[in-house]
Amino acid sequence: AARAPAAPAAPAAPVAPDSRPRVVCLGDSLTAGYGLSSADEAYPKLLENKLHDAGLDFAVINAGVSGDTSAGGLRRMDWSLQGDVRVLLVALGGNDGLRGLAPSELKSNLSAIVDKAEARRIKVLLLGMEAPPNFGDRYTRDFRAVYRDVASERHVALIPFFLNGVAGIARLNQADGIHPTAEGQRRIADTIWPQLKTLATAPTTS
Repeated sequence: AARAPAAPAAPAAPVAPDSRPRVVCLGDSLTAGYGLSSADEAYPKLLENKLHDAGLDFAVINAGVSGDTSAGGLRRMDWSLQGDVRVLLVALGGNDGLRGLAPSELKSNLSAIVDKAEARRIKVLLLGMEAPPNFGDRYTRDFRAVYRDVASERHVALIPFFLNGVAGIARLNQADGIHPTAEGQRRIADTIWPQLKTLATAPTTS
């Protein structure tokens, strides 16, 4: 006898949108977790775990795109800031430095990113980068100064070099010498955490 057709599967229950306040990490491959077995090993997820352990119920959004520059991050701002974003971590500039892009362009892009965030009353933590030495001492100095100047002029929190204690240490980086291992990512999260905790617990400005 012919078999009765199978009953259609019940539709999946709709997933409720995540209504938790958000921390957005706007960055490049260092944020995306390039080369790791899972994005859960990258610092955004590790920071979400730290927030949770501290009793702070935030969703941390990994808005890292491999290869992105500060200009690319600026173009993605409106998309990246969807939802109830309270804190924006800006981890851009590494690819600007690798390409030798003008520090003045980096400063302009980072300043615009901060301005867009602050217009929405989003607190900003700027994560500084260092340029590779192959473009000369002056470029390296000018590049480093961008982060300090943007933080000072825009009155935002700054970590001068968020790869401090990771960059240049072989066991904390993958074979390319650029992208951190899972342990390197844990070190990055530990570096960021004190300032993120302060921003996450500070009252929202009106």
